[in-house]
Amino acid sequence: MVKELERPAARPKQGTASESAWAYLDGRFVPLKDAKVSVMTHAFNYGTGVFEGIRAYWNAAETQLYVLHLREHFERIHRSCRIMRISLPQSVDELSEITLEVLRRSGYKEDAYIRPIAFKRSEVIGVRLHDLEDSFTVFAIPFGTYLDIDRGVRCGVSSWRRTDDNAIPARSKLTGAYVNAALAKTEAVEAGYDEAIVLNADGSVSEGSAENLFIVRDGTLITPPGTDNILEGIVRSSLMRIAHDEGIPVQVRTVDRTELYISDEAFLCGTGTQLNYIESIDHRAIGDGALGPITKRIRDVYFKAVHGDEPRYRSWVTPVYAGARG
Repeated sequence: MVKELERPAARPKQGTASESAWAYLDGRFVPLKDAKVSVMTHAFNYGTGVFEGIRAYWNAAETQLYVLHLREHFERIHRSCRIMRISLPQSVDELSEITLEVLRRSGYKEDAYIRPIAFKRSEVIGVRLHDLEDSFTVFAIPFGTYLDIDRGVRCGVSSWRRTDDNAIPARSKLTGAYVNAALAKTEAVEAGYDEAIVLNADGSVSEGSAENLFIVRDGTLITPPGTDNILEGIVRSSLMRIAHDEGIPVQVRTVDRTELYISDEAFLCGTGTQLNYIESIDHRAIGDGALGPITKRIRDVYFKAVHGDEPRYRSWVTPVYAGARG
């Protein structure tokens, strides 16, 4: 009888947990597989939570894992909590240290994605924000690219409109609000695109399904303002800082749909997606359909910065492991 060869353990699917993953929930560090909530949890039933997406980048030369914009993300989650009337007693410094401990316990030596969530934990039926208990969790998983950064993204303008600030505020990362993004994303993919571009109620360009948007016209970098119902993105701000430091003019203003079609370059950005150039929108090539010079210039600096290899932006990253080189 021929002995069957042993197969190597399957690598976890993108966006799923590894065996070593840890989490923090209700004041305790636990293996991620043990971090559970009830099906009656208010946030599960009604989307009454806020969250962040944070990336950590492995620098092999320094044997170090660097967390990008750690404090900025927890400053934003505190702002989101104020909108949703969620009590988050931990300070930004305390939340940052909790996150670093989750990563240390997980022991990742690869890029990772960190998900903090503050949410209404009461096990009760009834729509409201008041008179409910609050909770906080954070976990981290290995994570590569969200969209393929080595090729252009084919986008389609969605039939779904971005939620308005007076309905479901887009400037905060509300768990329930991402149904809007999911509808736009699935519509785009099923229509043969990679990603959606969403307009606001007035018909102006807002952002991608879950990414901020930039276009380039005549050498100027242009992005819609916060008042056009976008998430006030942390990576968006970082890229504007890089552009300024590189001497690239930046405008924050309303963008019309047809302006997309005549732009010289365009790209999507965000913590998850990182930076992806747009090849086409509604079957119209952007520029020559290739990675443009301004997008490439900004992207090259950004990827050095997130790995801790750009001295100008070393303050953007926080090392996880003590004693590592660098």
